[in-house]
Amino acid sequence: MSGEVRYERQGAAAVLTIDRPARRNAVDGATARLLRQGFDEFEADEGARVLVLTGAGGEAFCAGADLKALDLDVDDPAGPEGFTRLTPSKPAIAAVDGWCLAGGLELALWCDLRLATPASTFGFFERRWGVPLVDGGTQRLPRVVGLGRALDLILSGRPVGAEEAHRIGLVNEVVPAGSHLERALELAARIAGFPQETMLADRRAAIEGLGMPLADGLALEHQLGRETLDVAARGAARFAAGEGRHGDGV
Repeated sequence: MSGEVRYERQGAAAVLTIDRPARRNAVDGATARLLRQGFDEFEADEGARVLVLTGAGGEAFCAGADLKALDLDVDDPAGPEGFTRLTPSKPAIAAVDGWCLAGGLELALWCDLRLATPASTFGFFERRWGVPLVDGGTQRLPRVVGLGRALDLILSGRPVGAEEAHRIGLVNEVVPAGSHLERALELAARIAGFPQETMLADRRAAIEGLGMPLADGLALEHQLGRETLDVAARGAARFAAGEGRHGDGV
């Protein structure tokens, strides 16, 4: 894979890094294709249980589409930035340090969890240029922070600092400067250490059930839960034998 996007395995995590610091890790057509290649590699990699998405250089996670190139394919079924109209089958974590703007914010929203350093800034700055959100931001942001707060960010295009992003639920955790990737890998290792069948079933029930009527969501949870009862039985037996009590192993 090109040096502008790197796919690296670190334990049970796959780290996908946008490495275009001279462009604040903005995404052009070639970068989008490499991001899709990295996504496909993660999906096919059975040993990779969590994807960590980050940006190189210490200034930006991603500043969105490269407006000097303007060569993204808006009609790509997978999404202009490579994979933003797809849903990964395994968890993804955004490790944010610095600017997380426009399509970069949409990439972060594509992930299940977001970690950020104190100096990170979020926002749909494309609002001032008349550029639309086409990488899932209008759909994912309301699901993360609620419609009222989402419309505030979408309509105003204002900057949101890490502290406010954490307060409104846009960011799950603010971590010390420079530790975003380390913390993301630590969290990825913890997620990867759980029995995967039940964790992935619960994740799928939460994601797919969100847009369903409650009765349908409960039926989906029931269906997916029943499919993992053998894993649950083995886990219950380990607990009965004394493993994992008093929070040990959690």
